[in-house]
Amino acid sequence: MISQTNASATRATYPSKTNEAKEQKQTANVSSNSEASKVDELKKSIDSGEYKVDLNALSQKMADALL
Repeated sequence: MISQTNASATRATYPSKTNEAKEQKQTANVSSNSEASKVDELKKSIDSGEYKVDLNALSQKMADALL
């Protein structure tokens, strides 16, 4: 069993790992929120018929994938 003193020393020695994990989780949440909004915007533009496919870019990517 870890005493309170040892637990405090451990937390003082390794605080960055906990903070890093929290920051990574927050960053992931922000990223997924921004990605979700981009997806929603794309869905709306597709549904309304406003989304236009860039045929030149698409054909270039397809050609690159084949090479």
